[in-house]
Amino acid sequence: MGSIEIALFMLLAVLVSGYLVRVLPFSLPLPLVQIGLGAVIAGSFDRGVELQPDLFFLLFLPPLLFLDGWRIPKDGLFRDLSVVLQLALGLVLFTVVGAGFLIHWLIPAIPLAVAFALAAVVSPTDPVAVLSIAARVPIPKRLMHILEGESLLNDASGLVCFRFAVAAVTTGGLSLSSAGLTFVWLAIGGIGVGVGFTLGASRAQLWLSRHFGEESGSPILLNLLTPFGAYLIAEHIGASAILAAVAAGITMSYVELSGTALATTRVHRAAVWDTVQFTLNGVVFVLLGEQLPQILKQAIASVAQSGHSNPWWLAVYALATTAGLFALRLLWVWGALHVRRWWTRQSASPQAAPHWRLTVATSLAGVRGTVTLAAVLTLPLTLPDGHAFPARELVIFLAASVILLSLIAASIGLPRLLTGLHLPPPTEPQREEDHARRVAARAALDAIHRAQNAHAQTPADVERYNDAASRVIALYQRQLSDQAPTGIAAEALRRADDAERELRLAALQAERDAIFELARRRHVSDETARKLVRDIDLSESRYR
Repeated sequence: MGSIEIALFMLLAVLVSGYLVRVLPFSLPLPLVQIGLGAVIAGSFDRGVELQPDLFFLLFLPPLLFLDGWRIPKDGLFRDLSVVLQLALGLVLFTVVGAGFLIHWLIPAIPLAVAFALAAVVSPTDPVAVLSIAARVPIPKRLMHILEGESLLNDASGLVCFRFAVAAVTTGGLSLSSAGLTFVWLAIGGIGVGVGFTLGASRAQLWLSRHFGEESGSPILLNLLTPFGAYLIAEHIGASAILAAVAAGITMSYVELSGTALATTRVHRAAVWDTVQFTLNGVVFVLLGEQLPQILKQAIASVAQSGHSNPWWLAVYALATTAGLFALRLLWVWGALHVRRWWTRQSASPQAAPHWRLTVATSLAGVRGTVTLAAVLTLPLTLPDGHAFPARELVIFLAASVILLSLIAASIGLPRLLTGLHLPPPTEPQREEDHARRVAARAALDAIHRAQNAHAQTPADVERYNDAASRVIALYQRQLSDQAPTGIAAEALRRADDAERELRLAALQAERDAIFELARRRHVSDETARKLVRDIDLSESRYR
């Protein structure tokens, strides 16, 4: 069976997993189902997929990171930026040091530098798995935003630490000053490339559209290629390609607020990106499952690297490593929360102590994913002197085990921790949505009156547009009076259809402009603006 056939079976497994997770009599996270299907594929074909880490990073990471950066609520990200940075930077360094010494203590056969490399590669968290679990567990929105922001940034910091640890193994030493300067360049260069490339590509596409028109799929295709362009340029100049993809996505969310894209383009683009996200997320977990049998065989064959002959010691080490990572994360989260509470006590609005179940849930939600597996597979086979890389197969096995065990622990523990936990309702998003709807409705009424006066040329036009305007205005007046809108039988007067269509389009455009203006001035969050604009776009698509 060739690689193309295996790839098609993987896509089929992703499709099947979406239905299988719904028909199972018990709740199971989608990633675990996909990993299981990947293992079935691996056992069904004699020839598996040879995972090439560089190709994996290029094909899968840019679009997924770009989309996460695009869709993450920016108000929540910037509001809790200090917390996100504590987790994405401070916790990563704390995990690398703490878990590195723990792994070396547990398995003395693993050199300390190699243990640091393993700790670094398992430090990044994976939002995809947590999002899948969140679909069936009431994770608070603010906590979900923090976890998403952490995962966007800790990929870069974790992989940078991994790179330095591997360099220490292969060269026998490491300069901290050089490492610090490299990290600064990776961060600044990656963010600069992501922002600059996205702005340049968006402005070029807008200029071409205004001067030469555009095919309906052109802006969507450009949008799909943007993360790859930012990723490749950053990689070429030695900056962080991961941060470039994330920065490109965040920049795209602000480019979107310009409102230059057509409504149909936004609707079709959202559908395309939803399909791409579901497919790529599924394939990476199916691919993980497909790799597991071979990883297990290699680990069993090299169990002597751990200093034991019984393969069951592998399970002990996997459980101990996963438990140690959880304990380190719990200690960091607990300490950070208490430091934050002590700091806010000096202000006029001290914070209340979070429920212990929420603290444990935050620690348990640190699920590892396929970035960890792809990165650990980049470990070199040999050292510069020709000797084999120390404990390579064992390190790969432990990294894969942490992925699986963290997924299982979160899928079992999070529902029990968060179900029944009383949390304050998020009333602020509803208030700002109501405010945005009112502002948009007022703008729509003004646009209707302007359009009505512009088109009413003859007495017949005046009567027709007055009748159409009264029906359209009634819809927005009900919005302003908090009454639920009812169906409007616009087809009752065929001669008024065209007039009503023009007025509706004018009103919808005014609504959209008003919401974009509110978002630009940060009067509403971009998440609320995106939701309302999508509703308007869907309404407009009925009249185009």
